[in-house]
Amino acid sequence: MEKQEVILSEDLEQSLSVAVGKVPYDRLFVLTDETTLQLCWPLVAEMPCLQGAKMITIGATDENKTLESLAHVWSELQQGGATRHSLLVNLGGGMVTDLGGFAASTFKRGIAYINVPTTLLSMVDASVGGKTGINFGGLKNEVGVFNCARSVILDTEFLRTLDYGNLASGYAEMLKHGLISNVENWAELMRFDLQQVDYDVLQKLVAKSVAIKERIVEEDPLEHGIRKALNLGHTVGHAFESLAMAENRTVLHGYAVAWGLVCELYLSAKRIGFPKDKLWQTLQFVKENYGTFAFSCKQCDRLFELMTHDKKNTAGEVNFTLLGEVGDIRINQTANRDEIMDMLDFYREN
Repeated sequence: MEKQEVILSEDLEQSLSVAVGKVPYDRLFVLTDETTLQLCWPLVAEMPCLQGAKMITIGATDENKTLESLAHVWSELQQGGATRHSLLVNLGGGMVTDLGGFAASTFKRGIAYINVPTTLLSMVDASVGGKTGINFGGLKNEVGVFNCARSVILDTEFLRTLDYGNLASGYAEMLKHGLISNVENWAELMRFDLQQVDYDVLQKLVAKSVAIKERIVEEDPLEHGIRKALNLGHTVGHAFESLAMAENRTVLHGYAVAWGLVCELYLSAKRIGFPKDKLWQTLQFVKENYGTFAFSCKQCDRLFELMTHDKKNTAGEVNFTLLGEVGDIRINQTANRDEIMDMLDFYREN
């Protein structure tokens, strides 16, 4: 998999113009969802490099990260005369960059695409690293491919369009990056005030977060080894997301990851000695900024079942990425049903 170009932009028009200019194309398409069409497209609509582009719009939120939405994008590309030499620009959050990347990777066996992430989550997570896909059969990201965008353009000015929930959602992935990096980065993230955002400081934190993910992806692009570090919080987090989706109380991805981090740090403390003071500090930060995910004892069995469907599992065992300390990554850690139930009980009680 080719290393993708990640551009930390201070001039979006220039950055996008250069990125588009590097890809010879016959037809240009721009994918948005209904929210980014309203809030973000006006910021780029007049740029010369996007003139003549055909717009494709899908429904907003993760509920629309579906086969039906994917088929709609394929149909719009087909009806718009797209060929193997066309270019798709994905303008939106993680749902748009994931689904748009998958659509581009599969249409005509693959056309070029550029990601312009507009949410914090998509900047630090979804749009970097070449993972694309859709939800299927009630499970998160069940179908997809690895295929990098030609360019990823990060402009933190888009973050001013976000409400608190979407800002906090992305920040959870940054917190994960801090936990798998070093104590200094983790502590810096824990000090940041999500209620009173300093966008200049946030831009610097985003740059550090993206650099952590880039370094790991470059070392292990297809997730055979250390890239599994990026799954911290996600085994439980995806189960929370899937349960919420099934019960029509959809939660933002980053919130589920934040709650999953608490669970998996507890498992880390029980299994391999992750420091309890850092567990409690992280738990308090998550409670204050993300609240809690409500579920009953009766739903624990369903959560366990959802974890058994996780893509990282082998031979029927539930696979986790755990930490011995901040930055001390232990991939391919398995846990049995009793340990997982104990972990879920801890979360419910705290």
